[in-house]
Amino acid sequence: MNKNLLFSLDIGTRSVIGIVAEKIGKDIKIIAAERKEHNTRAMLDGQIHDVPEVAAILEEVKLKLEDRVGTLNHAAVAAAGRALYTITAEAEMEISEIITPENERTLELSAIQAAQKKLATSNTVDDPTLYYCVGYSTITYKLDNVPLKTLVGQRGKKAHIEVIATFLPRQVIDSMQSALIAANLEMSALTLEPIAAINVLIPPTMRHLNLVLVDIGAGTSDVAITKNGTIIGYGMVPLAGDEITEALSQAYLLDFNVAERIKRELTMQKTSTETTITFSDILGIEYNLSPTEIVEQVKPNVGELAQAIANQIIALNKESPQAVLLVGGGSLTPLLPEMLAQALEIPAPRVAVRRPDTIHGMEFPDELKQPDNVTPLGILKVAASQSLHFITVHVNNTPYRLFNIGKLTLSDALLAAGIGLKDLNGKPGLAITVTINKQTKFIPGTMGTAAELLLNNEKTTLDTEIKDGDKISVVCGINGKAPTVYLKDVVEPAEDMSVLINNENYTVSPILLVNDKPAKLDQQLKDRDIVTYRNLKNLGEILVSVGYSPQPHRFTYTVNGVKTQHSVSTTILVNDEPATVSHPIEPNDEITLIEPKVPQLGKVLQLETIDKGIYIYFNKKKHFIPTSHYTIKMNGNNALLDDVAKDGAEITYELIDKGTPILSDILFTVGYKAPSAFSKVSVEILLNNQPAEYITPVKSGDNIEVITTPLKG
Repeated sequence: MNKNLLFSLDIGTRSVIGIVAEKIGKDIKIIAAERKEHNTRAMLDGQIHDVPEVAAILEEVKLKLEDRVGTLNHAAVAAAGRALYTITAEAEMEISEIITPENERTLELSAIQAAQKKLATSNTVDDPTLYYCVGYSTITYKLDNVPLKTLVGQRGKKAHIEVIATFLPRQVIDSMQSALIAANLEMSALTLEPIAAINVLIPPTMRHLNLVLVDIGAGTSDVAITKNGTIIGYGMVPLAGDEITEALSQAYLLDFNVAERIKRELTMQKTSTETTITFSDILGIEYNLSPTEIVEQVKPNVGELAQAIANQIIALNKESPQAVLLVGGGSLTPLLPEMLAQALEIPAPRVAVRRPDTIHGMEFPDELKQPDNVTPLGILKVAASQSLHFITVHVNNTPYRLFNIGKLTLSDALLAAGIGLKDLNGKPGLAITVTINKQTKFIPGTMGTAAELLLNNEKTTLDTEIKDGDKISVVCGINGKAPTVYLKDVVEPAEDMSVLINNENYTVSPILLVNDKPAKLDQQLKDRDIVTYRNLKNLGEILVSVGYSPQPHRFTYTVNGVKTQHSVSTTILVNDEPATVSHPIEPNDEITLIEPKVPQLGKVLQLETIDKGIYIYFNKKKHFIPTSHYTIKMNGNNALLDDVAKDGAEITYELIDKGTPILSDILFTVGYKAPSAFSKVSVEILLNNQPAEYITPVKSGDNIEVITTPLKG
């Protein structure tokens, strides 16, 4: 085979289409095409069920093409979309620095691994290890829950990604490979039918639109959707052209092949009453019907097909798309575009059958400008861009065969080898948390070491492209360790302090507790330890630390039959000056503690004098005038206020009221002596500047004056 020749095979449920083209520079020129129907139903729903039968058709197509172009040894093929599993998955990672392309790539591949795990646990497939991830698209990037177009160059705390990953079963490849080998062909390239069709009709410049491509074959209808610049999903509907064929067969009692012929005639003729389609049923009854009559008979079945496709589109796209492009032989089914538009509730012109009229960089004849040639032309375009579908690489001396549907990188090889990309670099050591004086402190562990990636003995990165025969070595990073933290690392206590207490030297140390137990600065801390420390600064704290209690001494008495207590505080001097327990202490201060004495009776009873009375002014001098008198007994004996009240004494006291004093009482109390009768003076007594008599009552604060005037003569 000429090295510039390209050979594509579209192995469909009903037929096989082979196209040979010549590659001229970057352009492709079609030079031969051949179509061959299957003799039996060797293909069901796009899957090869009878390898020898399919191989025979492939060889027949190959031989007819070889008569025109020469020997063909290699062919590019496509796997049907019905064999795909599309899974949405997410991944996230903690971020402590600016995000690099390598970080973003690692996150993407972690999401792919999550999709692989999701497939493995979905019970959808028997053996998930037999599935290849053949492609993925990023749906969203988020940093701290904020959507972004890319994470590269950003800084935050938590990066998140959501991808849609597509998986292809190995069985599909193996059966296709077996059929090709039986037809003396090698697989030069493999793509996916929806990807092949999209490459022809929806180039990357159009993928910002929300478009749906539906490839309607004989057994299934493949769905692919673009949006926001990428392919966001693939799907499959297990209904297609055969449903219409089967409906015709049932309606008119026809052999399946006869019904298939009638369906094709419907797609080639205008739906009208002017032409007729002639056929006979299995009983020999002949029919001459217009296309309109026949279409009316299968109209409900076309509606069911349209609704099934619409349901799959809504399930994948979550809403009606902007437009739908129909390709494949089944797209020519009468009324299907109109019914699909109605089911999606979009304008009828937005659903249209598309033919490969022009393809950039490809020249092909008019006979290939039919909807069912979109996929084989797409396969040809993929074949022109890659020459080897599988490559073999060695990861840590173990060979792995990779599915080469596009550019393969080192990360793809690691995925195939089952090496967790998230675990390549060593994880940071577990942090510990300690509480210091009720404040939480987070202490991180040591950082893990970076993985060492070698490609053919040279350092490389995950994004490096790989090729057949490459040797990859991976040495995973070592995890960091939990931190080793001592008490001295988290507290800064003051130095020991010397003080003199009652002429004796004491060394005062700060309080250090771990989990309420005394600790030393060299004690190692554990996760969730509770640390309490306090520098001793005031007099009260220092006295307690050396064993002195600054608490007052309490004496107990029975006073008039009632138990009572009297507290007497220790006298404290700091450097010979009175001080309280809150007094700040400096190194080498001298502290003197004077023990409290037994209180006197007056202190216990809170009496300064045994008498109660009033104050008056006599001739401008202040005088205390008793108006009542206490009688006091202690342990049954008369007592005075300055007597010592021993602890436990029984005390009784009573107040005797003398009544309101009168002026004569006041004069007597102040020691006033009236002049004798022979003194030849007159005496005038004024109370608050008013004349008063000896019996006039006196109250507190009154002013009394005695005025003596000599008599004349």
